[in-house]
Amino acid sequence: MSETLSRSWRMLAWRGGIAILFGVLALGWPGLTLLAFAALFAAYALLTGVVMIVGSARYRKSSEDWWLMLMLGLVSLGAGILAVIHPGLTALLLVLVIGANAMLMGVLDIAAAIRFRKTLRNQGLLIVNGAASLIFGVLVFLFPEAGGLALVLLFSFYAIVTGSLLLAFAIRLRSRTAAREGAERRRTPDRRMAGAHS
Repeated sequence: MSETLSRSWRMLAWRGGIAILFGVLALGWPGLTLLAFAALFAAYALLTGVVMIVGSARYRKSSEDWWLMLMLGLVSLGAGILAVIHPGLTALLLVLVIGANAMLMGVLDIAAAIRFRKTLRNQGLLIVNGAASLIFGVLVFLFPEAGGLALVLLFSFYAIVTGSLLLAFAIRLRSRTAAREGAERRRTPDRRMAGAHS
């Protein structure tokens, strides 16, 4: 899993960027209706799901843990499809779909971080991101009848926070990958020179 995530930092960066974008859109949309919010959530979930599924498919041959990213993608995609198929969901049902999606994503993010805790540094950011998703999901289930404005504000805060954490994690993975590739390039000429001398 560590190799997969190290190589696919762009996927995590996309996921983080999508979350921040939709958090800002939800926050800055004056007079956001329930139907518009459902459409916004559907787009967010669908894009996140596609990014994760493409990332898992790209590295399925090079990592035995590619299925974990696939699960993340399928969960998000399923929530997005549900919101698209039933755009007229009641406020309560939409809230429960959003909360369930956040909780499942949180569990899977934490599972991914624990899975490669011994081989990759900075996985704490992914654990914090998973915890933030879990907390958001729990809050949604505890207060499902909160007003529409409260839901939008909570969703916006959740999306911006988790998106920022994912971007920070992706940047650290990119730095780690670049450093490792640089070290490998430096070792390769040394091996060639050693072979020439022998």
